[in-house]
Amino acid sequence: MRTVLMVAEKPSLAQSIAKILSRGNMSSRKGLNGACSVHEYTGSFIGQSAHFKMTSVCGHVMTLDFIGKYNSWDKVDPAELFSKAPTEKKEANPKLTMVKFLQVEGRGCDCIVLWLDCDKEGENICFEVLDAVLPVMNKPPSTERTIYRAKFSSITDTDICNAMNHLGEPNRNEALSVDARQELDLRIGCAFTRFQTKYFQGKYGNLDSSLISFGPCQTPTLGFCVERHDKIQSFKPETYWVLQAKVNPEKESSLTLDWDRVRVFDREIAQMFLNITKTAKEAKVESVSKKEKVKQRPLALNTVEMLRVASAALGMGPQHAMQIAERLYTQGYISYPRTETTHYPENFDLKGCLRQQANNPYWAETVKALLSEGINRPRKGHDAGDHPPITPMKAATEVELGGDGWRLYEYITRHFIATVSADCKYLQTNISFSIGPERFSCVGKVVTSPGFTEIMPWHSIPLEESLPCCEKGDLFPVGEIKLLEMQTSPPDYLTEAELITLMEKHGIGTDASIPVHINNICQRNYVTVESGRRLTPTNLGIVLVHGYYKIDAELVLPTIRSAVEKQLNLIALGKANYHQVLEHTLDIFKRKFHYFVDSIAGMDELMEVSFSPLAATGKPLSRCGKCHRFMKYIQAKPSRLHCSHCDDTYSLPQNGTIKLYKELRCPLDDFELVLWSSGSRGKSYPLCPYCYNHPPFRDMKKGMGCNECTHPTCQHSLSMLGIGQCVECENGVLVLDSTSGPKWKMACNKCNVIVHFFENAHKVRVSPETCDLCDAALVDVDFNKAKSPLPGDETQHSGCVFCDPVFQDLVELKHAAMRHPMHRGGQGKRQGRGRGKGRRPGGRPNPKKPKDKMAALAAYFV
Repeated sequence: MRTVLMVAEKPSLAQSIAKILSRGNMSSRKGLNGACSVHEYTGSFIGQSAHFKMTSVCGHVMTLDFIGKYNSWDKVDPAELFSKAPTEKKEANPKLTMVKFLQVEGRGCDCIVLWLDCDKEGENICFEVLDAVLPVMNKPPSTERTIYRAKFSSITDTDICNAMNHLGEPNRNEALSVDARQELDLRIGCAFTRFQTKYFQGKYGNLDSSLISFGPCQTPTLGFCVERHDKIQSFKPETYWVLQAKVNPEKESSLTLDWDRVRVFDREIAQMFLNITKTAKEAKVESVSKKEKVKQRPLALNTVEMLRVASAALGMGPQHAMQIAERLYTQGYISYPRTETTHYPENFDLKGCLRQQANNPYWAETVKALLSEGINRPRKGHDAGDHPPITPMKAATEVELGGDGWRLYEYITRHFIATVSADCKYLQTNISFSIGPERFSCVGKVVTSPGFTEIMPWHSIPLEESLPCCEKGDLFPVGEIKLLEMQTSPPDYLTEAELITLMEKHGIGTDASIPVHINNICQRNYVTVESGRRLTPTNLGIVLVHGYYKIDAELVLPTIRSAVEKQLNLIALGKANYHQVLEHTLDIFKRKFHYFVDSIAGMDELMEVSFSPLAATGKPLSRCGKCHRFMKYIQAKPSRLHCSHCDDTYSLPQNGTIKLYKELRCPLDDFELVLWSSGSRGKSYPLCPYCYNHPPFRDMKKGMGCNECTHPTCQHSLSMLGIGQCVECENGVLVLDSTSGPKWKMACNKCNVIVHFFENAHKVRVSPETCDLCDAALVDVDFNKAKSPLPGDETQHSGCVFCDPVFQDLVELKHAAMRHPMHRGGQGKRQGRGRGKGRRPGGRPNPKKPKDKMAALAAYFV
């Protein structure tokens, strides 16, 4: 019996596919990484009996990054990133140990079937999976095929079984096009981002953005928003005049007519026309025309149209809408939501899809009428050759999906029903009048057959005032003629829907990446989303785009990225060489980068107008260890300290509050310490601004606070305040937070574990002595006399937080989900299982995890 490994893109997808193929007769178990399950069953494969193992990845297995020193912003010239810096594939999420998991499940398998999403990214993940699995699979005879690719567009029994019966091969060219895009975006984006971030954050204090990023797609996306902003700012309103006439076909009714000249921009001429027409008492009918018109039903739904409607009509951001669509797809409610196609395949079961909607109370009548009278053939749209249009695959209710899930599903379903409905037909009547020498007209529409607008009422023909029955030569009394003064108005800011349209038109991004690029410019504080989901550029976004225009307009215009996208598509089609496209494109951007660096003063001139220099920003906080003057704390992102006298800037930990720490100084450099805190329920620790940026010891890395400092005698260091090894992570140490009293706590210096203890203590001090059981440092505690947990009138006690029976009941762990009640009670002395008995600076042993007591604490955590 052969063993067949099958891999899907997400755990939920793997379960759904396995359930269909095994007809529910499968066993399931958790994989070693805890995130992916393995579903096993027996069946037939290519005419032979087989044991199937269905599992999944969680998106990309690998990610592209620079190696070693090239990840350091300080050690490498950004220009080297274009060619000299080597890249490597690293695990996208090391915590998932996905490569190891795939190898464990793939060992001993004879064949592999790849059920990854059927787009270019999916093809790329196929080869990531193969790179991990092929070395451990059984070696086949040279003529035997072992790699298979399943092509599917929905999670239905028919589609999945059909895919299993028509297995193909993964597409290497499409995977290479994704590799090329990843490498281009990495090298180009990192080079420009590192240079301009360091340059501008070193000069200005109120940019309010932690990263001044550049992206080959992101920047043209921002360019569209700023271009509209510029049009609004440069717009000069003009006054114009419109002649409006009303006639009275009947005594108690009036009809407003439109002037055929539309408008004039000269008041004297407008007044002349008014004077001419005012003399006429009657309006004469010059012509009456009636014509039957058609409003066409929509084309089948593709990704870009879905995102446009989600933003414009449903109020959902593109990224959010895409996440909901993917969830609906993996749950089997809709077909694959990433497609450029607006044309149903000839063999698509339209009636089958429609029948599934026959019992929904919202559209049951419309669906039943279509099924009994016969559906209309959908309009012929664009066939991109990727996936069928987005279509509902099974019935759903509002209770099942809830909230935004239902709203998006409802729109997709209504759109699908509309594509097989009749066109909307209406009769349009045009009546032309003459009042004196001037011509006026009016238009009326009467719906004769609502067609698809019954299911999409927002597309219905608006009700207009009814027109009188008349013939050529009829006369109607003129009720009123007046001159209206108006002004031209500027365009509004771009909506997300309009931006999506522009990106699609100019070839910026793909249907999958468009939401990501829009989300990026919002997160980087380049634009803000206002009411109506309109995108208003910030000062920073405006200055950046104007700066690019000033230095090299091609950096922000869509033309060059559009050309690159075409080259990437040629790689996917096998019509262009991967290495040649990569080399040619990088050479172009390398030249642009050097010119940009040489010309940065042009953008800097614009920055000077909009932002304040570091010296003029922030408020005095702590003293510099070099000049002993106050450094200023700059709160705007990224928060940092700046000494204007020394002209030095010091990075700080982000996403928390910074305040002076008791005016204490670092014994190494004389800088005043500051205290970082994430809030009363979070962690806090002191740090020396200089040591944080310039690690003083070989075993310290940049960005470490006093809780990781190995200074042997400093009262704030890990050596003096470290208590024991973290119960959750491998490398962390639980460190006493000496600022946390009276609600004392210790926190891991690596992960988010916090241990609350000794709430009623006046004083807590870490002792130089260690526990015999676990090598953790003992703690000396002085309790409040009125609330002391100690027997009698005792207020002082010394012991191990983990092993002492008195202290055990006072320990409360936070920041992780609880699995089991905390183990309590005294225990005999046991051999510790530590990470060696090496000595830490200051003479204290490395803390170890005792076998049972620390295991009991660890059982608290997921």
